[in-house]
Amino acid sequence: MGVDRPRPRRVERSRLQRAGAVLTSLCAIATSLAAAPAHATGPGGPCALPRSQAHHSEGVDSWNTDYPRPVGRLDAVMVFLSFPDSKPSVSPERLAADHFPGTSRFFERASYGRFTLRAHPLKRWFQMPRPSGDYHIQRDWDGEQRSAYLRDAIAAVDKDVNFRRYNLVYLVADPDAPGVDSDATKVVNLEEPIAVDGTELHRVVTVFEHHPPDRNVLAHETGHVLDLPDLYHRPTDGKGDWDTHVGDWDLMGSQFGLASDPFGWHKWKLGWLGPRQVECVSRSGGSAHVIQPLEAPMRPGTDGRTRMVVARTGVTSAIVVEARGASGNDAATCTEGVLVYRVRSDTASGGGPVQVLDGHPGTHACWGESVYPPLADAPLVTGESLSADGVRVDVVGHTVTGAWKVRVTRR
Repeated sequence: MGVDRPRPRRVERSRLQRAGAVLTSLCAIATSLAAAPAHATGPGGPCALPRSQAHHSEGVDSWNTDYPRPVGRLDAVMVFLSFPDSKPSVSPERLAADHFPGTSRFFERASYGRFTLRAHPLKRWFQMPRPSGDYHIQRDWDGEQRSAYLRDAIAAVDKDVNFRRYNLVYLVADPDAPGVDSDATKVVNLEEPIAVDGTELHRVVTVFEHHPPDRNVLAHETGHVLDLPDLYHRPTDGKGDWDTHVGDWDLMGSQFGLASDPFGWHKWKLGWLGPRQVECVSRSGGSAHVIQPLEAPMRPGTDGRTRMVVARTGVTSAIVVEARGASGNDAATCTEGVLVYRVRSDTASGGGPVQVLDGHPGTHACWGESVYPPLADAPLVTGESLSADGVRVDVVGHTVTGAWKVRVTRR
């Protein structure tokens, strides 16, 4: 992978702002070549990687119907659980405000208004039958103890909640109870669904956050409910960095990231980008593209403008090109430009299904702000290039309206 410099364009901001801050074979691909880059059609198309059996597969050729698709409105109930060994010091209203409307606004911006997450927080505490310590709450939770917690929680609220009305369930524990571990917040996928109110619960979000909570934590967990994978790297020896795969780019890597907007690939997967916004490079040689910043709102008359360019590199792999700017969910980013990353649809959640390609290897940016400075300056700007997996990306210009001109060349 080679890079021609200068440096990535930095976002101007004050110190105060900074502080606040996957065709069945490659032969099939070859026979489908067109005279120019073709737009992917429908949910498939020549660049739509196939969904695999990998957990939270990045395949976009079909939707996994085990998960609610976030187009239109989904309703979420938020219930608050206390324990007999601790009296809550924070009201349910204040805990609800930690997450909403902020989480709903995040998805409103990310989806260009195509997805509405409507929260229904209850206004009282529901007491669990056992002390908080009895459940042994922790990140790598024992399955039997976790199941006991879920059974007790659903039983505690069943008389007051009609679960048939909701698409998502958030179970929020008293953050001050002595047995509550804030690192245990996660989505629990149930091998045997819980039958309640004539419906089945296949997964719930268990929230054990401090007050106030980690930034974007509920949006991250909600992403899992929508079939998005973890993009972070979890060191097997307990040492090393968790953010080497994607750094700040996409909250499924880190909810603390400066550029938390979902990757264009995820927006395609979730139904927020369609064929008119995705250009597929399916032939050898070079092609020119004008890419709008991913975060920019979609306005009437502009929906056909390209937001993402995809070059298929294998049966389950692709190189993706998109533009990132300092607006919307990415307002805190300290660099802007053309981001290039690799996607594999046969790689499970947590195994590196997405890997950002570093446009400036050996350098760093945004010390003190970025979750992983080596990738904070990953985007390319005018005059720079990057090559990977037989695909070369050259940034040839930046328009006054904020779009980026790129040339994508396949061997």
